[in-house]
Amino acid sequence: MFAHRLTADPVELAFTDRLGGVSASPYDALNLARVSDDDPGAIRDNWRLVLEAFAPDGATLCDMQQVHGAEVALADPGADAAPVCDAIVTDRTDVVLAVRVADCVPVLLADPAAGVVGAAHAGRLGVQQDVVGATVARMRDLGARDVTAWVGPHVCGSCYEVPPAMQDEVAAAEPSTRSTTSWGTPALDLGAGVRAQLERAGVTVELLGPCTLESDSLYSHRRDGAAAGRLAGLVRVRP
Repeated sequence: MFAHRLTADPVELAFTDRLGGVSASPYDALNLARVSDDDPGAIRDNWRLVLEAFAPDGATLCDMQQVHGAEVALADPGADAAPVCDAIVTDRTDVVLAVRVADCVPVLLADPAAGVVGAAHAGRLGVQQDVVGATVARMRDLGARDVTAWVGPHVCGSCYEVPPAMQDEVAAAEPSTRSTTSWGTPALDLGAGVRAQLERAGVTVELLGPCTLESDSLYSHRRDGAAAGRLAGLVRVRP
């Protein structure tokens, strides 16, 4: 269920894998997608299983309608709908923040001393727009100072082949993304771009893996197309 689960007291965070859920093939098994051809009831059951394991005290899930941008929202557990954004932050202890991915870079951020956490979705366009930098700035508005970021499973720079023009466009915004596939063609290393942006923002970066495309225990849109489910990054401040 959890590819990684860590505690930085009082902050708890985790990245899920695709194991331990109830979704049928081809999504088997722990599909946490917001939009999918999977059975909606199975997705609800998967989220129930994850939240029971991650936050058994009953904290409210606050996730996002992700659109590949750089908008950052403040978590509102009483809202009628999830915000349209690619990052979400909070200083509350009664919510779980979530980000969904299947090759893009999931980033969880926390200042444990200040009790401020965030979750960001950094795809190609999000890296171009520095969504993680915007997330750090919003967290500091809430009182965060000493921020650490955990970069979760994502497609690596040796696997993410792109056309040369696309590589040039993204690298013009973030030079550290320029990469080459293991077979010698132009590629993007979005994880390297995210790390560079976080470090420029004064954030300590912890890197986690593995590559989503290379690991059968993780979802990958590049590998599986429309049959790919979504894994999640989760973070909260424990009560």
